[in-house]
Amino acid sequence: MTRGLLGLVASGCGGVEKWFRTDLAEPAVQRGWQLAITFTPAVAPWFEAAGELDQLQALTDLPIRWEPRMPSEPKPYRTPDAFIFAPASANSVAKLALGIGDNQALTALNEAIGVEGCKVVVQPHANADKRRHPMWETHVTTLTGAGVVVVSDVPPRSLLDLLDT
Repeated sequence: MTRGLLGLVASGCGGVEKWFRTDLAEPAVQRGWQLAITFTPAVAPWFEAAGELDQLQALTDLPIRWEPRMPSEPKPYRTPDAFIFAPASANSVAKLALGIGDNQALTALNEAIGVEGCKVVVQPHANADKRRHPMWETHVTTLTGAGVVVVSDVPPRSLLDLLDT
């Protein structure tokens, strides 16, 4: 039984290519989610170099995306029912809070924030120096004010539990 379409988004940080499939994508499939996987452009080569792209593709019948589509091309799938963005780099958190969609991942997430009933969970991966930036708390407050669930220090599998609350 499918729970719905889950957008899994990742940016380049935290050794994501080592845990994303085993700790987030596979458990999501086991819970009945259909996956729509999108990467920021910088992280896609990490997954490719780690030999993870084919294994991730085997978990979904939808294309794994990181490049924008041409204006004449239709969307490859509808807007997911929920999103998990993990890990989210400090750069991506700032862009998301400001509504900047300069890559496929942020475009999808920015759209999702505006979709009524679409739950968006973001797990920032930013060191203490980046979190001390004077705009960090403003970005997090902007996202939470828009209904985004922003969590830190949660194991990837536990992010799936947040979709049920």
